[in-house]
Amino acid sequence: MRPKFRAALAALFFAAPTLASAQAASRVIAITGGTVHPVSGPVIEHGTVLIRDGKIAEVGAQVVVPAGAQVIDATGKVVTPGLINSNTTLGLSEAGSPQFSGGYNDTRANGTRGVAASFRAWEGLNPASTFIAPARQGGVTTALVAPSGGVIAGQAALINLTGDRIDDMVVRRANGQAAVAMLAAFNPGAADASSRGELLGRLRELIRDAQVYRATRAAYDRNASRTLAAPRADLEALQAVVDSTLPLLIAVDRASDIRAVLDLKRRDKLPVRLMLLGASEGWQVAGEIAAAKVPVFVGAMNNIPVSFDALGSRQENAALLRAAGAPVVLVSNGPGDGENYNVQNIKQEAGNAVAYGLPWSEALRAVTLAPAEAFGVADRVGSLRPGRDADVVIWSGDPFEFGTRAETVLIRGVVQTGDSRQDELTRRYAPKANR
Repeated sequence: MRPKFRAALAALFFAAPTLASAQAASRVIAITGGTVHPVSGPVIEHGTVLIRDGKIAEVGAQVVVPAGAQVIDATGKVVTPGLINSNTTLGLSEAGSPQFSGGYNDTRANGTRGVAASFRAWEGLNPASTFIAPARQGGVTTALVAPSGGVIAGQAALINLTGDRIDDMVVRRANGQAAVAMLAAFNPGAADASSRGELLGRLRELIRDAQVYRATRAAYDRNASRTLAAPRADLEALQAVVDSTLPLLIAVDRASDIRAVLDLKRRDKLPVRLMLLGASEGWQVAGEIAAAKVPVFVGAMNNIPVSFDALGSRQENAALLRAAGAPVVLVSNGPGDGENYNVQNIKQEAGNAVAYGLPWSEALRAVTLAPAEAFGVADRVGSLRPGRDADVVIWSGDPFEFGTRAETVLIRGVVQTGDSRQDELTRRYAPKANR
């Protein structure tokens, strides 16, 4: 076969899935008869969700289904936006680390003295990760791909769980930026510090120096400025943090540490938009978090302290924070690696949060619209409103019940099909009588 013909044939072969996806997204799809939870509005019994060109076109009880539309009957089922897991390393790590079974781990950068603000975690994403399919089958359509390690771990992005190119998977903000948060950790060891006081001093210095760098770029380029707290690339990356366009998501658990983080803005007047991750003892300072209007990313599966910083862990944390008025986003904090190979367990987190006092509607919001709002992409995902991406899940029943299945999952208007690695292994090792 001639080289040019081979190249043309290969191009046609590899373009076929993309073409099929584009054709699928351009169709009109009507999901009819289900109990629709738009999240941005009241529940609609026997509702219809109309999808056109991969976007939500109409939602209501009296929607007229156009002739020729593909109709998906959801009678007796529950229809929601796709779930968002807001703290994962999905696609960045498999098989633990390279020393295990030839695996890989691209979750962290070396940085300088614990600072790696310029690290964009999603750039190392593997779209072919075997962990993506089961997450999608579990009703998760969007996930935060987050870095770890250091006091400033780097930048995180939201991705849709479909596609074979990173750029096509990223859910971008209105300004076109991929980054939705800068990840940090209240951990003296990660900051090359010996104490909490030293850590706080480093954080203040780092943010102040990012402001100094902005005002003295020309002098910095001439090597005519004093030494700053981080390399140029990291100071550049921190500009979006100090102008409050990129939130600083800080992993912190102890109540006194949460107060110290809140004081960075309240008392020290640092120009940052804060969000809290973990917050095991957040319920003890719920009023202060609510007053600061700081979103809190918490789990509901674990009440066993993992360290002395989390001695006050309790499963009512999410409910108590929300009752105080704090914006709550649910993430995984239970066993089974809900940040990686069990990303789909986010629905169990929501179910547990309901069992421990969080209203059902608030739990649904905490895994859909609340994270979309916190990350600045509510115009794209998180609700079933006209103009949003058609990320929709049809559930066999209450999505937070253990036995409920995500029967149909659409991402950007395309029905997701295909087996996961678990499906393949189940078929391979199932008894012959069950095949």
